[in-house]
Amino acid sequence: MLRPSKIVCVGRNYAAHAKELGNEVPKQPLIFLKPPSSIIRGGASIRIPTVSKQVEYEGEIGVVVSRQLRRATSGQSRTAIGGIFAANDVTARDLQKSDGQWTRAKGFDTFCAVGEVGEVPADLSSLTITTRLNGEVRQSGRAKDMVFDIPSLLSYISGIMTLEVGDLVLTGTPDGVGTLAAGDVVEVEIAGVSQVNNPVSFDE
Repeated sequence: MLRPSKIVCVGRNYAAHAKELGNEVPKQPLIFLKPPSSIIRGGASIRIPTVSKQVEYEGEIGVVVSRQLRRATSGQSRTAIGGIFAANDVTARDLQKSDGQWTRAKGFDTFCAVGEVGEVPADLSSLTITTRLNGEVRQSGRAKDMVFDIPSLLSYISGIMTLEVGDLVLTGTPDGVGTLAAGDVVEVEIAGVSQVNNPVSFDE
């Protein structure tokens, strides 16, 4: 069971996704946090809160940290990747826009769906991410298209906050994000590595 001290996420790490939301590609990684209380596993329901009218999926490649990192180089960070998992960084997009900062929009219970942890490939850039909504492909991305690669992200984050064993890093979403509705089923898959599948319901 994943029990991270924190979940560090990266925004706008695919140029096409930044563009689809009308944002510039950041000059440095844009990071934010999700609370561990937001984690659910496959099969559990993503619950739409009553205060939001626009809850969206964001399929992502997730990383589990296997040893403590503090002010680490990219090379050191690469050796501290203990596993890869499929993740859904669920977001209340309307609240993200209205609040100006992202804690509420990203932090609701059930807003971090995580799949089983799979093996780390020799070539991280070979990882692919696919999101399906009700069986239809909505997102398709490749790690090699990231603005900042995975070891660079870990290095950058470790220069700000110490990454502890078991911490999770979500590395950004490709373009194609869209709205979830009660009754939907959303699946995020990293080909040959991990997948997570969740129904969607109203939070009552």
